[in-house]
Amino acid sequence: MPVINFKYSDLCDLIGKKVSEEILVEKIPLIGADMHHIEGFTEDLSVEFFPDRPDLFSVEGLARALRAFLDIEPGLKKYKVSGSDCIVTVDESVRDVRPCFACAIVKGLNVTDDLIRSMMELQEKLHMTIGRKRNKIAIGLHDMDKVRPPFVYTAVRPSEVSFVPLNGTEKMDLNEILRTLDKGKDYAHLLLGKERYPIILDKNNDVLSFPPIINGALTTVTTRTKNIFIDVTGNDQKAVKGALDIVATALAERGGKIHSVKLINGSSEYSPVLTETEVTISVSECNKFLGLGLSGKEMKKAIERMGVSASVKGDNIKVSIPPTRLDMMHKVDVFEDVAIGYGFEKFGGPYISQQTSGKLDSNSSFSDKMRTVMIGLGFTEVTTLTLSNPKDEFERSGLPEKVSTSVKNPITEDHTCLRSYLMPSLMRILRHNKHRDLPQKIFEIGFVSDSHITTPHLCGMVAASRTSFTEIKSITEAVAREMGIEYKVSPCAYRTFIDGRGAFIFSKGENIGFFGELSPKVITDYEMTHPVMMFEIDVSKVIDEKAGRLF
Repeated sequence: MPVINFKYSDLCDLIGKKVSEEILVEKIPLIGADMHHIEGFTEDLSVEFFPDRPDLFSVEGLARALRAFLDIEPGLKKYKVSGSDCIVTVDESVRDVRPCFACAIVKGLNVTDDLIRSMMELQEKLHMTIGRKRNKIAIGLHDMDKVRPPFVYTAVRPSEVSFVPLNGTEKMDLNEILRTLDKGKDYAHLLLGKERYPIILDKNNDVLSFPPIINGALTTVTTRTKNIFIDVTGNDQKAVKGALDIVATALAERGGKIHSVKLINGSSEYSPVLTETEVTISVSECNKFLGLGLSGKEMKKAIERMGVSASVKGDNIKVSIPPTRLDMMHKVDVFEDVAIGYGFEKFGGPYISQQTSGKLDSNSSFSDKMRTVMIGLGFTEVTTLTLSNPKDEFERSGLPEKVSTSVKNPITEDHTCLRSYLMPSLMRILRHNKHRDLPQKIFEIGFVSDSHITTPHLCGMVAASRTSFTEIKSITEAVAREMGIEYKVSPCAYRTFIDGRGAFIFSKGENIGFFGELSPKVITDYEMTHPVMMFEIDVSKVIDEKAGRLF
């Protein structure tokens, strides 16, 4: 989980008053965190936050949350956004490279070493969490006074642009940066296969940033900086805007004034907007959900202690959620805020009158045995999301369509249904690691959905420079033999596999899975460059749920 480091005095300055050490130790864990290095209580503190609260990944965000939670300044903190004459043109060339862009200017800052340290930490925490290691979002902070607007966000050929990278002394072109710098090597895979790379230039063609890799040395933020330009690029517009809102408001907590930028991207829009989201909840429904008996007034107070505004009208409460609260997507999230704001320590309940002992169910016991077998065969276990999308599940994979369970109001196009197979999930893992050494042998024991019924599956996958049907057949047979599964194989005509190199697995006359070498089209559709072989078994068809053993 993300850990933020800060000074006790800096936190108190941002809160606006000195808060005793005892109160911090008591209250910070109640908003979803774990304090480190508490014994003796030193000036330097560390707090570990749950990854669902990216607005708390900085001392500025923590101070804002504590002002509300300690009833110093409850309710929603509003930030004024003024205009500016700065314009950024988003060129069409970035559409196929890194299409999403948002930015802001924060002026009038007193930049200190504490601020610089905090912003560097915040950037990296956001990169690792909502940014998925800079894949979904990457953030750049620049000294605005070192460059001249208007700016352009465009894509160029690697040899067309050279600049001095952050902490560097000599000019490099984009390919040199990817080959020689640590940051270039770490994130080069995000641009793999692209003919053009994204770049942000000013009026004089000076480079602000080469996202998602590195900023230019020209715009390095120092203690002499007064005005900061923030850029956020990525592949998910909601995540890009959310990250910008978090960084811009964190700088505003330091006394900066937020200014918007005009974006020209076919049409014109302004960034940032900092718009609140409104949700209406029922007092009675929330009480029933939490097992409480709060009045509307008490519930309003609890909500406002979480930095959210609320107004009561009868049984309904209208809630205004700040743009930095990316974790609040449903009314249940508001219910959770009510519980935290009210105080979990105030919840009551009866003691359990009867003591029982537990044991692993048959699925867990069988899964543990399968896990041991797969690890013994040299595979590494992975755990992937159960959410997927029809394009990955059926179109790209070549697997037959099933009745899938759709997600209502999905947040992204990648997560619109429950998965029907494990194979597409593992292919995504290999795609994101195709720059790593071969061979790669991974497996997952996870649940899939078929006609709204959830069943456990086992899938193993190998990416290597050379694969063969004989090899994947021997792996599948080894798994079946070790698990005591009586089986037969027959040809499989799925377009998933190369003709003649795919097979079904039958046990007791029932189809329990398939294995084979993936076809070149499937490999290409998943943006892979090496041969892949795999197997997948429906575990529910080979385990006796009642007896906890194989059929």
